[in-house]
Amino acid sequence: MRSTRSSTLPPLIAGRLALDFANTASSAHALSWEDFISFLANARVVTEDRATRLRSLAQSEPAAVASVVQKMLRLRESLLAIFSSIVRKKPFVKSLAEPINEILRITEGHDELTERGETWRLEYIAREEGLEWLLAAVARSGAELLVEGPEAPIRRCANPKCRLFFYDDSRTHRRRWCSMAVCGNRHKVAAFFQRKPKPRST
Repeated sequence: MRSTRSSTLPPLIAGRLALDFANTASSAHALSWEDFISFLANARVVTEDRATRLRSLAQSEPAAVASVVQKMLRLRESLLAIFSSIVRKKPFVKSLAEPINEILRITEGHDELTERGETWRLEYIAREEGLEWLLAAVARSGAELLVEGPEAPIRRCANPKCRLFFYDDSRTHRRRWCSMAVCGNRHKVAAFFQRKPKPRST
C-alpha cells in the first residue's frame, strides 16, 4: 500500500525514479527527512513498515539524518541542473555528475531479480551501511538516464504552471503533458471554452 503521509509531494508520474525525485523541487523546496522517506515509500523503494522506522531516526540519530539530508539535497540540485540541460539540448558541466558518483561509490551493491505479481524486474540492491543507501536507487536511476545520452527523451510538462519532468516513452515521442488526467485534461477544457462561442448580449 502506498504512503499518503505527505501531501506536499507531486505525484509519481515521471516514469523514472530520478525524474520523480527531481520533481520534488516543484513543491517541496526544503525537502525534509519526512518528505524524503514518504517519497521512497510512495515509490516503493522502501516498505511502509521500514519507512515508519526510518522516520523515527530524525529523533534517535539526528546527526546521521542531517548528513544524508545534505547529500540528498545536493543530489537533487545536481539532477535538476542535468535534466534541465538535457531538456534544453544543452551540455552540462561535468562536475554535476559528481554527486551521483559519490552516492554510487558509497552504496555499491548488486542487481537482483524481484517478483512483482506475475512479472519479474531487475532491481538494484544497495549495500546497507549507513543511511546513504537510501539515495542509491535515485542515483542509479539518474546514472542510467545520463548513459542514454543527450537524446534521452526527458521532457518538461507543457503546462507553464506545472513544468514537471517526465520520461517520454510514447510511440511518437511527442508527449506534452506530465499527465493527461491532470495537465492534459486542463488544457483540453481550457481550449474547449476558448472555442465555445460567447452568448450574444441582448
